[in-house]
Amino acid sequence: MLFDMDGTLVDSEKVWDIALGELARHAGGRLSEHARIAMIGGSMATSMRILREDLGQPDRDEAADVSWLEHRVEELFAGGLVWRPGAMELLHAVRAAGLPTALVTSTGRRLVEVALKTLGRENFDVIVCGDEVSAPKPDPAPYRTAAELLGVPIAGCVAIEDSPTGMASAAASGAAVLAVPAELELPPTDGVHIRTTLVGVDPAYLGKLLSEEVIATAQD
Repeated sequence: MLFDMDGTLVDSEKVWDIALGELARHAGGRLSEHARIAMIGGSMATSMRILREDLGQPDRDEAADVSWLEHRVEELFAGGLVWRPGAMELLHAVRAAGLPTALVTSTGRRLVEVALKTLGRENFDVIVCGDEVSAPKPDPAPYRTAAELLGVPIAGCVAIEDSPTGMASAAASGAAVLAVPAELELPPTDGVHIRTTLVGVDPAYLGKLLSEEVIATAQD
């Protein structure tokens, strides 16, 4: 099992909303809604590029902005994160079933370590962070890296995502994909199963997704 973090397991995109808005004001500007939406699911580097473009400040010091943002998000994460509906129950059920499990996130290691106080480090065999991969989502590298570290063929994995960027990464990796929208609507996509919530999802349901993926691949 391959779980995205922000917006999938925990409702942390709202935390990022606060911190990014404050960073924009710290820079003397205001982050547009369009720019914020474009950042969801992306890497830190991508988000900082969008911020600079949105503020009309192409020469801003990216390292300084990243440091400021990470410090603020760390403060907000430390207060505890809210689970997405059904996410905690599913994660615990997956672990109880003995399924190899990875956290695959675009968020950097520093902030993931804080988020794990809510998520529980013991719930993951492998943790793949956005600053530890050769290429970030939407590239398939994060999910392929996670499967390799778990020692499981990617075709035998289900990835759970909430954003178009993450969904593209998971689908391109060769995993079966379950998408549950949080902040953004998700367009119907071949090979991607979309639900409105994780409530009611269990290991048996995930096993069905893998079986359907195998049948579809054989038909192709």
